[in-house]
Amino acid sequence: MTVAEMVESMTTPPLPFHITAFDGSSTGPEDSPYRLHLASPEGLAYIATAPGDLGLARAYITGGLQIHGEHPGHPIGMFDSLQKLYTSIHRPDAATVVSLLRSLKHYNAFKLQPIPEVEQTSRWRKALVEGLSRHSKERDKESVSSHYDVGNDFYELVLGPSMTYTCAYYPEGGDLKAAQENKHRLVFEKLHVHEGDRLLDIGCGWGQMVLFAARRGVKALGVTLSQEQYEWAQKAIAAEGLEDLAEVRCMDYRDVPEGEFDAISAIGILEHIGLANYTDYFTELYGKLKPGGRLLNHCITYPDNHPRKAGSFIDRYIFPDGELSGSGTIIKKMQDVGFEVLHEENLRFDYQRTLHDWCENLREHWDEAVDLVGEPIARLWGLYMAGSEWGFRHNVVQLHQVLGVKLMEDDSRGELPERMWWEV
Repeated sequence: MTVAEMVESMTTPPLPFHITAFDGSSTGPEDSPYRLHLASPEGLAYIATAPGDLGLARAYITGGLQIHGEHPGHPIGMFDSLQKLYTSIHRPDAATVVSLLRSLKHYNAFKLQPIPEVEQTSRWRKALVEGLSRHSKERDKESVSSHYDVGNDFYELVLGPSMTYTCAYYPEGGDLKAAQENKHRLVFEKLHVHEGDRLLDIGCGWGQMVLFAARRGVKALGVTLSQEQYEWAQKAIAAEGLEDLAEVRCMDYRDVPEGEFDAISAIGILEHIGLANYTDYFTELYGKLKPGGRLLNHCITYPDNHPRKAGSFIDRYIFPDGELSGSGTIIKKMQDVGFEVLHEENLRFDYQRTLHDWCENLREHWDEAVDLVGEPIARLWGLYMAGSEWGFRHNVVQLHQVLGVKLMEDDSRGELPERMWWEV
């Protein structure tokens, strides 16, 4: 069987792609806007030895699978076509399976290929071989560094001048920089902090929430596990002369010795905590607040509360050890440790737009990005961000902000107003 015949034997026409292969065969409508080219037997081997998203990612990142019709920095349209391709796959009969196996053997497709350098160690290998228990401080630091220490120059290309790697907020449209400023404003106002208050920002990234608060007279401490983020933030604080109000440390949030904070912002960190650790996480944050203190938790969620791990592609390439839950789970855990939950909202369309803007930044600066990190990593980021944009659009994932307060001894909320006090 040719490669095209193998594809045809497992799918129901019409195919959403025109597919060509290294053996000269082709299938699918020639007028399709998207074309897949399986460029080598090695690309076929990646797909055959790791069926699903992991094998496709390995083939794409190494150049064994090529996509034509869209820029690699923003290949968003192909995800609709991939979904159609997945739904067209059917189980072949026994005779066809035998023929498929013979053909794959002929192309040496069962030979294990080298794992791409950018791929992270699997969960089980980290635990078994490296001896690192999941979500230990050492393993969390390793996982965060693998993703965030790609290089600040690369992130500046993708994120733009806002240097903020979390969902922006577009209540009235606007560009990415304005939307990120608006997100920091929204968090700041929801937390009801004022000049002279103390804010702890955990998972602070490049320190933009810390800077936003310090510019308004709030004494802000941020912590990150990424050395490169820490160094960038230190320079940014010094450049604005905010050392008296703003501080960023490279440390685990569990090691922060101070307490009695007026507010805590947790923007994009819960994804890295692990479901089994939610109670400890919220208990830790509850203990660091003074009575009447507020917590704003901002994170990616599933649209339901059924626990499940991220797929192999996300775990190996994007967020090692990452886990998501639903907003209901988050609210329950916050309430169980003592928080009164005041407000929650879903910003999934804002994250869809944020990812679109990041992809466009990557597309516009593609050559610079390739020069900085190499084509495999640039392709990886284009694939991941476009796939995430598709996921938020189709409600595969959501983004929830949940606001809670640690009540006073008399069960009042302290200085907080009774009704929503922030601008939307």
